[in-house]
Amino acid sequence: MFDKIDHIGIAVRSIEAHIPLYRDVFGMEFLGEEEVAEQRVRVAFFKIGESLIELLEPTSDDSPIAKHIEKYGEGIHHLALGCEDIVAAREAVAARGVRLLSDAPRDGAHGKLISFMHPKDTGRVLTELTQRKPDAEEH
Repeated sequence: MFDKIDHIGIAVRSIEAHIPLYRDVFGMEFLGEEEVAEQRVRVAFFKIGESLIELLEPTSDDSPIAKHIEKYGEGIHHLALGCEDIVAAREAVAARGVRLLSDAPRDGAHGKLISFMHPKDTGRVLTELTQRKPDAEEH
């Protein structure tokens, strides 16, 4: 059902403050930034092998990332699993008792469809399903 770890999302207060660590110290390829208005977040991507590190900076005080940072501080926010068919993956995990946090896949960053699973059903790890949109370019 899943074919890779797509990315690891890391909640940060400031993307600019963390870029030098991932780009200069760790030597990861910086792929750029974008804003996902629906999620009230700005994201920056770094390539490591076939996976990405995704830095998540809140763009408003009421965003899910701002609430996460307020409660837990900066750090790992979620694990994203890549799949070819997000609708089928959602159906498969739901059939096995995993609750989904949305009624349908949503638009995410980097040309992907996304869907989160309830962390109480995934070992307290916020887990995201991702599928590249057919018209999105590969990174």
